[in-house]
Amino acid sequence: MARRRTLRPEEADLWQAVARTTRAMHSPAPPSPHLPLEPAPVAPPAPKAEPRLTPFRLGERPLPQPPAAKPQPALRMDARTHDRMLRGKLAPDSRIDLHGMTLAQAHGELIHFILNAQSSGHRLVLVITGKGRIVHDPLPRPMGALRHQVPHWLRLSPLAQAVQQVEQANLKHGGAGALYVYLRRR
Repeated sequence: MARRRTLRPEEADLWQAVARTTRAMHSPAPPSPHLPLEPAPVAPPAPKAEPRLTPFRLGERPLPQPPAAKPQPALRMDARTHDRMLRGKLAPDSRIDLHGMTLAQAHGELIHFILNAQSSGHRLVLVITGKGRIVHDPLPRPMGALRHQVPHWLRLSPLAQAVQQVEQANLKHGGAGALYVYLRRR
């Protein structure tokens, strides 16, 4: 490491001359051109702010942070059946594929399918929406209109009275492109 050198006398005199001609950047008023400049008063140091984080030393382990709680939708069905459904152990009683339909067509077909399935005594049905196509835009947009719209339709009347639980399907039954719809008994 290099040693710091001391100023020679002529360098110290030059430094003092420069220091006498300076003023603070945020002085209250500009000096008058007819008066000699006075050295600016030195402001006291600002009080030290409290650190928001605890100090960390090399070799220490960080304190464990509690995981952020992800809000879980209310479970409205038997927990064991729900677990079996999510693991793909329950086979759907019937299924509908909404691929290629417009939103208006799909809405009508979904209402007809869900109400008929409930009246037939089916409990678990599979609604295939598809994942939607990937759009490479600079702005984030939802991909797949049906994928985002179908869960809303299932919470609205007349389907809300028939639907007990809606979950994303297991990979075995379509994964993110399909929904399990668990129906209420009539």
